[in-house]
Amino acid sequence: MVDKIAYPVQLIQPDGRRVFRPDYTSLVRDIGPDQLRDLYEDLVAARRMDVEAVALQRQGELGLWAPLLGQEAAQVGSARALRPDDYAFISYREHAVAYCRGVDPGVMTRMWRGCAHSAWDPSSVNVTNPAIVVGSQGLHATGYAMGAHLDGAEIATIAYFGDGATSQGDLAEALGFSMSFNAPVVFFCQNNQFAISEPVHLQSPVPIAQRAAGYGMPALRVDGNDVLAVLAVTRQATQRAREGSGPTFIEAVTYRMGPHTTSDDPTRYRAAAETEIWKARDPIDRMRRLLEREGLLSDEFLARVQATADAVAARLRSGTVEAPDPAPLDLFDHVYSTDHPLIDEEREQYAAYLAGFAGIEEALS
Repeated sequence: MVDKIAYPVQLIQPDGRRVFRPDYTSLVRDIGPDQLRDLYEDLVAARRMDVEAVALQRQGELGLWAPLLGQEAAQVGSARALRPDDYAFISYREHAVAYCRGVDPGVMTRMWRGCAHSAWDPSSVNVTNPAIVVGSQGLHATGYAMGAHLDGAEIATIAYFGDGATSQGDLAEALGFSMSFNAPVVFFCQNNQFAISEPVHLQSPVPIAQRAAGYGMPALRVDGNDVLAVLAVTRQATQRAREGSGPTFIEAVTYRMGPHTTSDDPTRYRAAAETEIWKARDPIDRMRRLLEREGLLSDEFLARVQATADAVAARLRSGTVEAPDPAPLDLFDHVYSTDHPLIDEEREQYAAYLAGFAGIEEALS
């Protein structure tokens, strides 16, 4: 048997050749030519959307953005393994997960623009808004999964986080609780090699997936730049969750080819030669080579992909620059799901405070 920790699961090599792994190939047996093309289209659209958001930040339209460049396969493959009633709890970089779950690109940047507390209604797409507090979403996912388990719901919950989050206490508590209560949650770690500027070997001297053993949790590593392998292992883990077999830890080994955020300069802490090595493992190039090898590329298909990517980017741009500024009293909306007397009182007090400026504004106008 192949060691699932020492040898990450891989189904497509960087040159596009398939890997003979019948134990995992069987999990994606239904992925035929059309589905392979769809996965490629998702990868391209996700990158195009991300490039557009970075450009908007550089043009002063966004306050900040956390690029996903290089991590498209880890996000698309795992998100496409989910069913509509599964629930995803994301960190701040999972823009492709949000896209695959059906979030409108036109609302995706609102929080980053600073014109809203959040971007979309989580209940409409079963994916949370970006969590800035590192690792906190692990506990949220575990709590949701425990509740679903008690309700008898046959769903999976997935928590996305990075390698740096594995050193956070919140995540340690989430791993412990999920095992104690057999919660149907998948812990999906995107090991992109850096927690801002800290290399992953400072987070753990052993593969991060090995940390799950301390909780008695099954774990595996997957080539995070291989969208088909990620799809296979996430399908396996989510099925375990749905059937009541408890949590699973997945470490997707990938690489952040861009900065941590648009306020970061990665040239200050990593060598260009290292980035070049990972560029050769680019997840989109890998999928394209597979399509080429299997005769699935055509000018018509590539034109369709380009049109989709451009439309997604255009929607993201227009949604960003046309987003309305919120009214001051919107500050009190959505604090609770129902009316709350304390919030109502604070809203009235703030409205009265603002009304006190009305005369001054008229005098100055």
